[in-house]
Amino acid sequence: MTVHHPQTPQFFLTSPSPCPYLRGQAERKVFTHLVGERAPGLLDLLSQGGFRRSQNIAYRPACESCRACISVRILVDEFKPSRSMRRIMTRNRDLVGRMGVPAPSSEQYSLFRHYLDDRHTHGGMSEMSVLDYAMMVEDSQVDTRLVQYRLRGPDSFFSDQSDGDLVGVALSDVMGDGMSMVYSFFEPGERVRSLGTYMILDHIERTRKLGLPYLYLGYWVNGSSKMDYKIRFQPQEHLMPKGWERYEG
Repeated sequence: MTVHHPQTPQFFLTSPSPCPYLRGQAERKVFTHLVGERAPGLLDLLSQGGFRRSQNIAYRPACESCRACISVRILVDEFKPSRSMRRIMTRNRDLVGRMGVPAPSSEQYSLFRHYLDDRHTHGGMSEMSVLDYAMMVEDSQVDTRLVQYRLRGPDSFFSDQSDGDLVGVALSDVMGDGMSMVYSFFEPGERVRSLGTYMILDHIERTRKLGLPYLYLGYWVNGSSKMDYKIRFQPQEHLMPKGWERYEG
């Protein structure tokens, strides 16, 4: 009979399912639960091993015949934006980002649905209800923050009551060695702003101000055009078989 210590996490393996990134591949994931007082420390440890968080679950790919998913983290103290990134930052000077507790709203869900309907019509999240969205935001036992990006109002420097329309949202965790962008979405009609890039640039600066060395971006999938944008933020480290290795492609 196997006896598990109450503080020892138990890991489980999902059944194979079609890979959302590479045609013809099947994906499997290994996962464990993040519950109780040990959840923040366990997330810190597992993130260093390539795990990601979704609600109160930590998971990582465990595919039998593919190793295309590579964990990526940005070295924030060494990062310097490219010329095109600086233009994006300038283009979005009229936005204000406010970081607060992970509290869902109908305004957020409306933007979330607009984003999914434009970008991920057939994705795994396309059928999420307002209750599903609320669970995604609220169901966390670690230090999770919600950053909302709005058009700057005339008195935005003094009060958040004067902020304008919501154009982007990022759900992020604060860990012992960095921030982790769990999920983000934005107004798809504002293509000229490159809001996805802008929110990553903003998180790099937020991570630096917190005195933390890394911004975790999740997985770069070699061969998937959907994930190519992550390689642009360098220098960065990739989790390889021997550990985290510097990457500057």
